[in-house]
Amino acid sequence: MSDLSGGFAEVAQQSARAFRAVLNAMARPGQLQQLEGAAPPAPLSPAAGAVLLTLVDQSTRLHLAPSHDTPEIRNWIAFHCGAPLSGAEEAAFALGAWEALQPVARFAMGTPDYPDRAATLIVEEAGSNPPNARLSGPGIETQVKAYLPDIAAFQANHAGFPLGFDCLFTARDTVFGLPRSSNVEAL
Repeated sequence: MSDLSGGFAEVAQQSARAFRAVLNAMARPGQLQQLEGAAPPAPLSPAAGAVLLTLVDQSTRLHLAPSHDTPEIRNWIAFHCGAPLSGAEEAAFALGAWEALQPVARFAMGTPDYPDRAATLIVEEAGSNPPNARLSGPGIETQVKAYLPDIAAFQANHAGFPLGFDCLFTARDTVFGLPRSSNVEAL
């Protein structure tokens, strides 16, 4: 695969659909949304590639965790997004497997005056796991069950609301969101 391939073939239409899917993922925490059109280099999933193509550009600092910091991914991001790569502390977005993104406390959590200046973590999951958490809060009618890699970390993140990081969990061609406003309980 070439660094020049794997982007959206129909940029306007596919980026609009991907943007809508990401908005829905964050507005309806825990509900899977389909993302199509990206074919990034491995181990980057098509869903994570679509998120990057839609939300990251030359003015957006991106941190690559060791799990996703490869020359192929760096070149693909440079060509398709132009995002400057940065350390975790300065990043608006971070990409990687949950374990590789640790410790999450190093990412921007926002400030009391500017809680919107928090990082969004794009967490790549290997596949589907059985639900281990119950989500409730804004955007969830009653509750939603989901798999989270570290329930305690998301409970602590919610406890700091309105500060904290937001997450987009990607696997294959799906994404679901977990904003810091969501309450998390173990099943």
